[in-house]
Amino acid sequence: MTAIEDVPEFRTPLLSRERTIARPGFNRWLVPPAALAIHLCIGMAYGFSVFWLPLSRAIGIADPVACEGMSLLSALFTTSCDWRIADLGWIYTLFFVLLGSSAAMWGGWLEVAGPRKAGVVAALCWCGGMVVSGIGVMTHQLWLMWIGSGFIGGVGLGLGYISPVSTLIKWFPDRRGLATGMAIMGFGGGAMIGAPLADRLMNHFQSMSGVGVWQTFFVMAAIYFVFMMAGAFGYRVPPAGWKPEGWQPKVSARQAAMITQHHVHLRDAHKTRQFWLIWLVLCLNVSAGIGVIGMASPMLQEIFAGRLVGRPELSFTELDPSQKAAIAAIAAGFAGLLSLFNIAGRLCWASASDRLGRKTTYFIFFGLGIVLYTLAPSAAHTGNQVLFVAMICVIISMYGGGFSTVPAYLADVFGTQFVGAIHGRLLTAWATAGIVGPVVVNYLREAQIAAGVPRAQAYDYTMYILAGFLAVGLICNALVRPLDEKWFMKPEQVAALRASDATAGQVQSGSFGIDRGRFDLPAMLAWAAVGIPLAWGVWTTVMKTAALFG
Repeated sequence: MTAIEDVPEFRTPLLSRERTIARPGFNRWLVPPAALAIHLCIGMAYGFSVFWLPLSRAIGIADPVACEGMSLLSALFTTSCDWRIADLGWIYTLFFVLLGSSAAMWGGWLEVAGPRKAGVVAALCWCGGMVVSGIGVMTHQLWLMWIGSGFIGGVGLGLGYISPVSTLIKWFPDRRGLATGMAIMGFGGGAMIGAPLADRLMNHFQSMSGVGVWQTFFVMAAIYFVFMMAGAFGYRVPPAGWKPEGWQPKVSARQAAMITQHHVHLRDAHKTRQFWLIWLVLCLNVSAGIGVIGMASPMLQEIFAGRLVGRPELSFTELDPSQKAAIAAIAAGFAGLLSLFNIAGRLCWASASDRLGRKTTYFIFFGLGIVLYTLAPSAAHTGNQVLFVAMICVIISMYGGGFSTVPAYLADVFGTQFVGAIHGRLLTAWATAGIVGPVVVNYLREAQIAAGVPRAQAYDYTMYILAGFLAVGLICNALVRPLDEKWFMKPEQVAALRASDATAGQVQSGSFGIDRGRFDLPAMLAWAAVGIPLAWGVWTTVMKTAALFG
């Protein structure tokens, strides 16, 4: 009996891992759209700032009802004062802290439960959290928004983010980088769809008595739930021992030294030096990139100020309100442009890593990043707007590429058996970077301005310090070496694990009647279901970005 013969499909629970084992004739190109369906929904976490301004006047409607001296604790429970944007911004922090911690806590459970169950739980948490947040807006209770989107939604983020990683790496052993790039690029592009959709919904629902946010939360929760459930039920895992027909690993001798054919158990991965070196590699790359993303809009406005509206002699503080409004719109286009490079970098850099090798790809991230961060202030001082924007775009592409390349890096070093759970634990680096990067950037900027440094030059030291982060990351990446044999599981241990996954009998190796796949009609329809919304988001972003160069 083989790994996929005589599986009692209709006698096993609908959400069980056994029900997701692919049958002969399955097309592996149906799995990436399922992953994208989930990631494009939870990727709206990057676009939640679209709600901040409307929520800051939820009571006043036209203008905020400000209460001077209101503490954060009071803001959580007030029903008579509008919320400050800083109080709402904590939801963004909670997103990524909970993403990293929940991925670390439940990554091992995911490997046992399978991606379908994890995807369903992610849908319930992310969409349920939005509903709870909508109730919080209706009742004007900020603590409900924190619990809804921040905590419950944050758990959904973590489970949804890691749910396809291990599955896609196993489906595409011949293209590990491309596989993770296809999945994780959706997270970078979710805001390109969600933010303009939310803006249109709020404009539709707003009235003399409300800003339309709670209705938008409910509608988006319903839309996201449909897409995420479709993605969760679209997941399939390959039979234990599956590999593409006729495929044999072909890598250079240099790359082969960094790609193991063995497997490290989840309980041992964090005991290795390599795990913590890659943890630092991700943390430092993300800290630098997320710092730039967080300050992108004010940075462009304060550095170029009057140049953006044809008045190069005017500094930011000398602009009148109409001019500030004009450059704010241009800066919004800049933020959209960065989103495009974020998503493109996730796919392109991860795919390139299949040829370059994961370690070499990170060397490019750090080496080129150091050069760009160091030279960016010079481009700003000379007023070369196009060069400055181009530098930041490349930096953000490498920020996105760092996320999508690291799962394949882990698979190369630790094997594929527990790569999803190991990746989940590694995402605590993201949670850390989500605090370190913005804090360093924001405090440095405030300190520079307080010291009398002109706003146009207040970001110089920030860029140099972020370059320092990358220099440390470069050293950490150089120290990553192949694991000692003692860390790898014995062949009989791997066989026992795979046998438990296979439902019965001896585990074999081969294609099991599942070939490399093709773009047939079902695959094209699946890709269209996620591709059309993504194309709409890209088009909307491009139209907004045009003002930056107009």
